[in-house]
Amino acid sequence: MSLYEPLFRRVLYPAYESGLRRRDTLRYLRDYEHDQWRSPDELDALQWQRLQALVAHCWEHVPFYRRWWGEAGMAGPGDIRDRADYARLPVLTKPIIRAKAEDMVSPAHRGDLYYKTTGGSTGEPLRFGYTRESYERRIAVMFRGYAWSGAHLGQKTVYLWGAPVAAPAGYALFKDRLYHAAFNRRMLNAFDMDERRMAEYADAIDRFQPETIVSYVGPIVELAQWIERTGRRIHRPKRILGAAEALHPHQRELLQRVFGAPAYDTYGCREFMLIAAECEHGDGLHLNTDHLLVEFAAGLDAHEPSDLIITDLHNVGMPLMRYVNGDLGTPGARTCACGRGLPKLAKVDGRKLDALRLRDGRLIPGEYIVYVFLPVKGVKQYQVVQRETEALQVRLVPDDGFDAASVQAMVRDGLRKVAGEDVAIAFETVDHIALTPSGKRRVVVCELPA
Repeated sequence: MSLYEPLFRRVLYPAYESGLRRRDTLRYLRDYEHDQWRSPDELDALQWQRLQALVAHCWEHVPFYRRWWGEAGMAGPGDIRDRADYARLPVLTKPIIRAKAEDMVSPAHRGDLYYKTTGGSTGEPLRFGYTRESYERRIAVMFRGYAWSGAHLGQKTVYLWGAPVAAPAGYALFKDRLYHAAFNRRMLNAFDMDERRMAEYADAIDRFQPETIVSYVGPIVELAQWIERTGRRIHRPKRILGAAEALHPHQRELLQRVFGAPAYDTYGCREFMLIAAECEHGDGLHLNTDHLLVEFAAGLDAHEPSDLIITDLHNVGMPLMRYVNGDLGTPGARTCACGRGLPKLAKVDGRKLDALRLRDGRLIPGEYIVYVFLPVKGVKQYQVVQRETEALQVRLVPDDGFDAASVQAMVRDGLRKVAGEDVAIAFETVDHIALTPSGKRRVVVCELPA
């Protein structure tokens, strides 16, 4: 540990966050760090207490929920006696939020909300609001979750992350750089990365010598592939944290082999920030159940992917109650060797949008496509696009040793094992497959109507 890390964590950041900005982030962080060691039963009780208070608030102060829940047969908060009652309330979807956004805001908070917009994978971005307390709690939960792998505040960290289209300039750029320097981190723009510039990114990591690398999964995997392919030596951090998309086992293996450090998975979305993260024991991601309620549409005992239904327990300004964010996940273990009482998400199975949809109603998660391509040589990037139930388009970015005939035969065989012999499969060779605005490289793009 450098001398700067404890100085930042104990002196500089508290002076800035609590003193100058007058925010309660660090108080919430202390509470969350304490609560994570509660027993599963105690955490369940804490979560239920917070959920009951939020339901009562929505009924009394948010016009949309009083009307919507009333139309579903709810007479008042007293009708929600247990989790099964709550699970019978209708789910919230993006189209509903777009249509009813103004009505979803609590009048008492209408003038003091922060707003964000999702990337809009469907071509329809979503704008949502949240309170200052909710923001401060989200930051605290992120700090706690990253620390489970040993990534602490003030630690020397490289972020291979997205950058806004309109980059800051002048005083704004100076302020931005000063802010990141204070946090002891170096920001590298993942959206500018391509094959010709890989050496620049490797050089930047070598110069900064980070203890931690936090990155979108796609770009750090591509960098690792380039390092291994070229034989380049690279600085070895103490850990790598993957974000924005699921970290598959073969990708984790590659990162650990190339960087000589453990790789950890995290899961979040713009609507809630960090939802779950791995601790030092791995084997699933701890869910932040003292901050959020995460339901599995298929139930906690299901062992297959199902829709995630999420409630932010602290956003009273524009509450997202039983919100289906479009992701699929599988429940994990209830306990962990680390001793934290937070239950686990076994894995994130990808976005529902990022799944093939068959005529018989089955979903084929994007993860299956990953495994179709595992034995395929000579392909740098790939993507499967579906516009009809019985037709697939496969986009390929060739790499050294690309043999179109053998690649197409292997991929066609793998896809037809699950999609059937009648599905038409067309191939297209492209130069590049772009990241989404949220840092994902979508393995599957399903353009079928919902």
